[in-house]
Amino acid sequence: MEPPKVQQSGEGGLNVTLTIRLLMHGKEVGSIIGKKGETVKKMREESGARINISEGNCPERIVTITGPTDAIFKAFAMIAYKFEEDIINSMSNSPATSKPPVTLRLVVPASQCGSLIGKGGSKIKEMRESTGAQVQVAGDMLPNSTERAVTISGAPEAIIQCVKQICVVMLEAYTIQGQYAIPHPDLTKLHQLAMQQTPFTPLGQTTPAFPAGLDASNQASTHELTIPNDLIGCIIGRQGTKINEIRQMSGAQIKIANAMEGSSERQITITGTPANISLAQYLINARFRDVAAMWNDPSSMTTS
Repeated sequence: MEPPKVQQSGEGGLNVTLTIRLLMHGKEVGSIIGKKGETVKKMREESGARINISEGNCPERIVTITGPTDAIFKAFAMIAYKFEEDIINSMSNSPATSKPPVTLRLVVPASQCGSLIGKGGSKIKEMRESTGAQVQVAGDMLPNSTERAVTISGAPEAIIQCVKQICVVMLEAYTIQGQYAIPHPDLTKLHQLAMQQTPFTPLGQTTPAFPAGLDASNQASTHELTIPNDLIGCIIGRQGTKINEIRQMSGAQIKIANAMEGSSERQITITGTPANISLAQYLINARFRDVAAMWNDPSSMTTS
C-alpha cells in the first residue's frame, strides 16, 4: 500500500486516495479480466477504482487498485465475489463437498507489516477475531523486493471487512508517522471505525453509506468547531457533495448551524465515537489544507 494522497478532484472535491496491490496467479488474473476484458471493465465502471494489471507472461502478476477508500472496498468486493463464483463453479465438477475459502494476497511494504501485526501479534489477532477472516503475514520478503505478501482468506464478507481494517491501520500508521498534521492523538483509535461499518450488501443491490454502529463500550460524544463564514463553502461543497463525503467516510454525524446575523463564523457540531470525530476533523482539516494550497499555488491542483 502506498502513501495516501489528499487530492483535489475535477469537481472541486476531496479524495483520500489509496493504492493497494494484489499478487495473483495467471488463472486468477484471467478470471478478473474476463472474456475480451469485460469483467475488469465492469469492475472499473461499477467500483470507480482504477484497476491495472501488470504485463508479462510470468506465473504471477500484480493487480494494482487505486481510488478513494469506498471505491477500493467496492473493487475488493467484486473481486472476492468473483473468486467465490469461480470456486462454486469448480466444485460442480468435483467430488469435494466442503467449499474452500476465497484467498487474496496483498503486497505490503515490509516496513508497514509491524503495524499490521501489532505488539505481540495483538493487531492481527484482533483482525482475525473481529472479521472471521484468516490473515497471515509472510515471514520472508517477496523475491527481489522489500515487500511481503499478506494472505487473507475466508468468506467474501469477512475478506472485505478485513481489507477495510488493513486500510485503516495503514492510514493510521501514516498519520502517526507525521506525514499528515492531525487534529487529535486519538486518531490512533481509528481501527474502531472499520469494525463499526456495516457489511456490503450483495452485488446488484444499492450499497449503503457506512453508518457507524454504536455500542455500550463506544458511546457517542459531541465535538464543536467554529469555522469562518467565508470558508464554510469549501467544507460543504457544490450541492453538499463535500460534507456528505466527509460524513460517509468518517461515519460521524455533522451538522452545520445556520448563519447568525452579525456573526462572521458558523458552528459545526460533530457527533460520533472518538474515532469517528477524529476522522471527520482530519478530513475537514485536509480539505482546508488542500484549498489553501490551491489558493497559494493554483498550479498545484491535482485532478483525479
